[in-house]
Amino acid sequence: MNNPLLTESIGVYFLDMDTAVEEEVHPNEDGSFTIIINSRLSCERQMLAYQHALRHIMNDDFGKESADDVEKAM
Repeated sequence: MNNPLLTESIGVYFLDMDTAVEEEVHPNEDGSFTIIINSRLSCERQMLAYQHALRHIMNDDFGKESADDVEKAM
């Protein structure tokens, strides 16, 4: 399996979002991923949110049924 973390297939963007949302990860049709980080967070929280998003990509969490179960396992 190709490791998406070792390619240019991840776009990272910062967006002013509600503080209840730290990050979002979206798998794209072409096999790439988009990570959106909340720009309102501190630099430390942004990095933690980025690492959290990468774990979702590494664990291939997007085909799993329950987002709640995925989050509990992290």
